[in-house]
Amino acid sequence: QVQLAESGGGLAQAGDSLSLSCAASGRTFSGYYMGWFRQTPGKEREFVAAISWSGGFSYYSDSVKGRFTIARDFARTRVNLQMNSLKPEDTAVYYCTARRGSFATEKERYDYWGQGTQVTVSS
Repeated sequence: QVQLAESGGGLAQAGDSLSLSCAASGRTFSGYYMGWFRQTPGKEREFVAAISWSGGFSYYSDSVKGRFTIARDFARTRVNLQMNSLKPEDTAVYYCTARRGSFATEKERYDYWGQGTQVTVSS
């Protein structure tokens, strides 16, 4: 059974840093992009960042580019999101996700999802 388990969310103040981690299990994720989306109440789940199987390609939404960094561990069973210079508008539930194939920003094109972890940034 495929599982994506997020950890590392919590409370932060504007300007602080937080790190999220996602542990993947249940199958080999060879050829899978892994990434992060986020969602706030009443809004669509939106793309945040994604990284290729090799780790050689990474993509970010404009809203987090330059502040967030996505990375994949050597064993390719964990993907991390380092979030710096946090802003109140970064407050959301963050979801780890994975899809086989090419990069995509549409949530419908992702195959697996974690349960989500809350990130709250106060001003």
